[in-house]
Amino acid sequence: MYPGDLTDRQWFRLSPPLNEPRGGRHAGGRPRKHAQRRVVDALLYVVKTGCQWRQLPSDFPPWKTVHEHFRAWRDSGVWERIGQTLREQGRKAGGRNAKPTVAIIDSQSARTALKGGRRGYDAGKKIEGRKRHVAVDTQGNLLAVIVHSAGIQDRVAARAVLMRLFCRFDSITTVFADGGYTGKLIEWAKDMFDYSVEIVQRNEQHTFRILPKRWIVQRTFAGLNWSRRLSKDYELRHTSAETMIHISFAHLLLRRSP
Repeated sequence: MYPGDLTDRQWFRLSPPLNEPRGGRHAGGRPRKHAQRRVVDALLYVVKTGCQWRQLPSDFPPWKTVHEHFRAWRDSGVWERIGQTLREQGRKAGGRNAKPTVAIIDSQSARTALKGGRRGYDAGKKIEGRKRHVAVDTQGNLLAVIVHSAGIQDRVAARAVLMRLFCRFDSITTVFADGGYTGKLIEWAKDMFDYSVEIVQRNEQHTFRILPKRWIVQRTFAGLNWSRRLSKDYELRHTSAETMIHISFAHLLLRRSP
């Protein structure tokens, strides 16, 4: 047993979507050789510890098996759906509507460990790699994520984040952002989605002060940073990087639940 292994209660909540029938050449094939729960435990071990696939401990299923499941779940978007279910359950338990009306957007630059894919240079952070662009609700729950080149400015890449947000939610009316999102984005969001983008300005007195709404998305990034796989961007594909974020946040929600 490892600290990140699922409890019986956590597995009970995860198993239905993970065991949904998959199409393709493996559909209806021979019975599984390895227990699905141990495959998930191995995947969570990779995300939590940041180890290489080939460095998985021998008491887990073979790394190729775990990686094959990861790719299948990445392509089907199952971890995003799991996060959605856990988020809605958490909001209802807190006396809120399942669908949020407010979103907060921000980005985090991360160095890449592999060449290729979407990568660039963030001149402001002095980082060569990618940006994780996220939208969260007022509880810090992940609503949408897009991984793109770090060389793209926030106000430009935010359009893709807002488009994904609009496709997933018909309830959003207000979006909070920092000063990096000023300019034409505000009018564009209003014209396209009828979103009201409100800019939370930075404190100009150079004294520490918690800024309304901005601290929520920063807390989300802090929670994701406990997953060492996210200390850098170790993925070749941006879709794999997005899936790692969804897995990390789903595990975080599971651990928060009673």
